[in-house]
Amino acid sequence: MDRSLRLAAILSLACGVSLTAQLPASVFDYARARPFRVTVTGTQERGGARITEFTCDRVTSGRRAATLVEPSGSTRAARPGILFVHWYEPPNPTSNRTEFLPDAIALAGQGAVSLLVDTMWSDPAWFESRDPASDLGHSIEQVKELRRALDLLSTRPGVDAGRLLYVGHDFGAMYGAIVAGLDARRLKAFVFMAGTKSFSDWFLLWPRLDDPAARAAVVDRVAPLDPTRYLAMPASLPMLLQFASQDRFVPRAAADAIVASVRTPKDVRWYDAPHSLNAEATRDRIAWLARHLQRP
Repeated sequence: MDRSLRLAAILSLACGVSLTAQLPASVFDYARARPFRVTVTGTQERGGARITEFTCDRVTSGRRAATLVEPSGSTRAARPGILFVHWYEPPNPTSNRTEFLPDAIALAGQGAVSLLVDTMWSDPAWFESRDPASDLGHSIEQVKELRRALDLLSTRPGVDAGRLLYVGHDFGAMYGAIVAGLDARRLKAFVFMAGTKSFSDWFLLWPRLDDPAARAAVVDRVAPLDPTRYLAMPASLPMLLQFASQDRFVPRAAADAIVASVRTPKDVRWYDAPHSLNAEATRDRIAWLARHLQRP
């Protein structure tokens, strides 16, 4: 069993079913000095961007697929880097790292290097095949993977490690909120797209539990991961918060809780759109990111 899963189990036993206190930051520690093993699987040029497909080691075991998008031209200047983390909406074909490929290509024209990563929810069957008892441990592991992805991005040739940004949609936004709380000092901007206030809001959608005690146990188990806890932590991280008025997964009250938790400079935008958001949101997001790419 991975160290994070063992620690999550110990915390659960020590606290009963209630883990409402914030988890210690050490729970999300990992071997940052471990060398990266990157295997390129393909390259192509598109829209003035060079797209490189590759696999790399996961924090625990196995390999993870990822895509690097960078400007085609060479330059001596160090470029800002953006980590994009996708949503979960199968059978939508963008329910994986390809969701943000158009964004990344557009921002390559602004000089950005983007990393698009697959996650545990890149598997269309993930949600209904997962073991709810392992949600906490697997979530801790996923946060480590995203922090490791920031490490990888920061070490790519030509990337300015002092200018990293994060963009996440749905689960990508919610796990990104934890990363933003833990790694605010190395992020220059954060975009939170259509996420909700608590992981239990979505974990309780499957399996369906009728027993109130069983539902309460799920809420307590993952409460320490609530995005609102971590969005309140950064002191000065600029954030763009994008929500949809027709979102069947994120009610207005949940979005308002997210907004209220953020104490840093924030730009809150609503769209007449479903959970996927829309073209207007994409244009706003790219323009907002382009402005922050230029900031030292």
